[in-house]
Amino acid sequence: MTARRALLLPAVVAGAAFLILIGLGTWQLERLRWKEGVIATVEARAAQPPAPLPDPATWSALTREADEYRRVRLSGRFDHARETLVYMVRGDDEPGLKGPGFLVITPLIRPDGPPVLVNRGFVPQDRRDPASRSAGQVTGPVTVTGLIRMPEEASMFVPANDPARNAFYRRDPAGIAAARGLDGAAPFIVDAEAGEVPGGLPQGGATRLRFPNRHLEYAMTWYGLAATLAGVCIALLWARRRPRAG
Repeated sequence: MTARRALLLPAVVAGAAFLILIGLGTWQLERLRWKEGVIATVEARAAQPPAPLPDPATWSALTREADEYRRVRLSGRFDHARETLVYMVRGDDEPGLKGPGFLVITPLIRPDGPPVLVNRGFVPQDRRDPASRSAGQVTGPVTVTGLIRMPEEASMFVPANDPARNAFYRRDPAGIAAARGLDGAAPFIVDAEAGEVPGGLPQGGATRLRFPNRHLEYAMTWYGLAATLAGVCIALLWARRRPRAG
């Protein structure tokens, strides 16, 4: 009886750990289904023919779930004097330029509606000064094709924007518009597609359309740990029983 009591606490702990591991594996499978749905939605929206920009009267009703990555086309003139640089680092898995640099967010002043912030693309750190890429500061009417992007969600890993220091780390259209005195600007940003830009900068097409999806791998890891734990427990119980059988 004493031996059985001695095994009770380890058995309870092992059982609880087993259930937690199984739960984590199942949660990763749910995340896998969610991620596959996100990827399919983004790919489908980004492949659609460009539509006109939504009417400003509907902007307040746009949502991340229903409208992000919608492909749109809009026209106007860039206001380069009020461009904003948002710091970012492009990874090795992304095409084109890599490493630390900035997204160039420029207001597009439209003749038929409020201004819209356009993410024209990426420039490396040593080209942050507009004078170093003056050929790309195009003037005159332009037509932009790109993807609607909602405000970037806050993260503990990304500093808050500091307009007073002209330091921006997140794509926050409302905050950028306020800092640049753009009344009535769209509550979203349009990420411009890759295209011919004089001088080659900014490098358009900076939208990440490929997302890491390792949830199946993680699920198998959790399930594998659960199976290992179960195997170890069975082996220990079997080892305890063998002397008695002898």
